[in-house]
Amino acid sequence: MIKNSFISVIPQEEKEENKGSIEFQVFSFTNKIRRLTSHLELHKKDFLSQRGLRKILGKRQRLLTYLSKKNRVRYKKLIGQLDIREPKTH
Repeated sequence: MIKNSFISVIPQEEKEENKGSIEFQVFSFTNKIRRLTSHLELHKKDFLSQRGLRKILGKRQRLLTYLSKKNRVRYKKLIGQLDIREPKTH
């Protein structure tokens, strides 16, 4: 498995400045999710990794919900950059 196979959307300067920003956190969670998903395709019975994946998915979903309520423009931009589909609203 290649760890650096994911393309960075956020420039290096912004990474150093904004490690606590919502966009950076969602970006890092997305990379972890993609890495774990590719791992689980090979190791289907790795239940601890499945649990970790579900926890990270929940964290990312909560951050995206918060961002969509606070700033819809930033939310739409982030969804477009990371190629994450928008969740259905009830």
